[in-house]
Amino acid sequence: MPPVPEPKLMLLVENCRLVATFDDAERELPNCDILIREGKIAAIGAGLRASMALSPEVPVIDGRGHVALPGFVNCHHHMFQVLTRSIPLVANAELFDWLVGQYKIWIDIDGGALRAATIVAMAELLLTGCTTTTDHHYLYPVSQPVDLLDEQIRVAGEMGMRFYPTRGSMTLGVRDGGLPPMELVEDDDRVLTDYERLVTTYHDRDPDAMVRIAFAPCSPFNVTERLFRETASLARKHGVRMHTHLAETDDEDRYCMERYGRRPLDFVADLGWEGNDVWFAHCVKLNADELVRCAKHGTAIAHCPSSNCRLGSGIAPVAAMLRAGVSVGIGVDGSASNDSGDMLAEVRQALLLSRVAGGAQAMTTRTALRVATRGGAKVLGNDALGKLEVGGPADLVLIDLEQYGFAGGASVDPLTSVLLCGTNHHVAWSIINGRIVVERGKLASHAEKAIVRACNRATEQLMDSARKRGVTLG
Repeated sequence: MPPVPEPKLMLLVENCRLVATFDDAERELPNCDILIREGKIAAIGAGLRASMALSPEVPVIDGRGHVALPGFVNCHHHMFQVLTRSIPLVANAELFDWLVGQYKIWIDIDGGALRAATIVAMAELLLTGCTTTTDHHYLYPVSQPVDLLDEQIRVAGEMGMRFYPTRGSMTLGVRDGGLPPMELVEDDDRVLTDYERLVTTYHDRDPDAMVRIAFAPCSPFNVTERLFRETASLARKHGVRMHTHLAETDDEDRYCMERYGRRPLDFVADLGWEGNDVWFAHCVKLNADELVRCAKHGTAIAHCPSSNCRLGSGIAPVAAMLRAGVSVGIGVDGSASNDSGDMLAEVRQALLLSRVAGGAQAMTTRTALRVATRGGAKVLGNDALGKLEVGGPADLVLIDLEQYGFAGGASVDPLTSVLLCGTNHHVAWSIINGRIVVERGKLASHAEKAIVRACNRATEQLMDSARKRGVTLG
């Protein structure tokens, strides 16, 4: 296991304008303190310094004018895609054409480039309120070592992020009727062997786990039936979760009907992919009966609104999912199909897109925030996260409402203003496992200019390599 960042022994967040707990009672507590001890929330209430006779030596964060809420949980991402954002080659493409164009560049991604991209992706998430994230890393060029996910786990440890990555894969290439070029296509057995290695090395079953592993064949159009089936078997043997893209576009529907004679959900369900250990990304094209089926089996969904808009895929029926009883979380999705990792903006987009589809009553601000916190925690299989309660993990963010964008609104309903007001999505403070990871709007672990420059160098190298192979980038 990578080293878990040492939490502060004790920390007091004092005089918050509002503490939105998102606990079972949905408490919203004005003028409140939060005491953190050894990575856990030790107390929530007013006047804790006096009532608990705290030593003057206890470190203090001044919460005046701030909303405190649980850190967001990001349920779907592709961090390596930071390297190929806003490429003219695919700026106006739908999913299949977008992928085929991006594959031409991704062929040359290596561990150093992935590290640079991961630091940027995690920085964006941390600064915009996310404290727990997954990453669906499915890109394993056959010219590269298999241990790319290890580099991401190391970065998460350095940055203090709670990280539940998935070991993705593509094993069905263009030669056999899939989408990716053969340079990006692994052998099924190599993937299955690496599953075992990653679970043995990194997976932590503790409720406070900083690292958990899940298995994640990429999608029905680039993974073999055998790998889907054996992934389900191996995941259940080890008690880990399973993840894949599903029902994202009309093209995927057509592909599955033409190749397998079934819609995407039927295809993967026949291979063992239903249950409360499974979550899908997107599900734009699931029908009402399929949503009921997901709810019945406990299958969860990661909603990725900006990516669905960017690629013209459609609007996922999130309000209908929630009415049906499906567990739903939010995902920023790939940094080249969003093209951002702004978590708070993604939650706002989910709210607005639901209202575009279903009217102003389709989703409230509190529902959107709950989906992004408690919902995401359930999707990733750790109900201890996504809420602020005594004894639970000390994962919280503070948003400063004393900024121009919040003026007026925050004085009436501070929590609603978090989504409906403001243009600066950076949080003032972020605490994970009792450790300060964002301090006064800046990362505690890395300097912004240095990590941006490193990422830009990696992108330039990728583009130069693609041009040398004759790829026209637009």
